[in-house]
Amino acid sequence: MRTTIDHAGRVVIPKAVRDEAGLGAGTEVEVVFRDGRVEIQPAAVPMRVTKRAGAVVVEAQGDMPQLTAEAVRDVLERARR
Repeated sequence: MRTTIDHAGRVVIPKAVRDEAGLGAGTEVEVVFRDGRVEIQPAAVPMRVTKRAGAVVVEAQGDMPQLTAEAVRDVLERARR
């Protein structure tokens, strides 16, 4: 899909691409220039590894989106293709 950069340097990511990538309004993204391409991806949430009740646990250090049954189904469908 083609889009245009406006005078302020903004790019509109087409809705179909936003939906497929799970990007919504307010989603923080990382933008990098790598191997001649501009790449946009959701920003990673910092994690920490701790021990709880004798088990190693990975905890998010920020807010995580709610995991829904629909989101799990979508991921499984994409993985099966």
